[in-house]
Amino acid sequence: MRLSEKSIKIDQEVRKRKRTVGSSWRMDKTLVKLNGKWIYLYRAVDRYGDTVDFFLSEHRDKSSALSFFSKAIRENNTPYKVVVDKSGSNKAALDALNSRP
Repeated sequence: MRLSEKSIKIDQEVRKRKRTVGSSWRMDKTLVKLNGKWIYLYRAVDRYGDTVDFFLSEHRDKSSALSFFSKAIRENNTPYKVVVDKSGSNKAALDALNSRP
């Protein structure tokens, strides 16, 4: 089973238990081991600590961050504020989203 297939199955299970989230998000990414392979877990939480969304990726780059933010916004609406670390890929992805018409 490929990473994307595993990610889809995990996503489907999590969505069954998901609550509505606030409009202020804190986003971070970390390395996790999934079936013996290190991958990046992008995750955002609201100010109450509830998970906004998550995204598993083999890469840590602008396109992965953009995929995460696009998915999170599509599923949870546009946030009022997003707090990110100093990662250039996160800033580039948010700049790309903000420049869309």
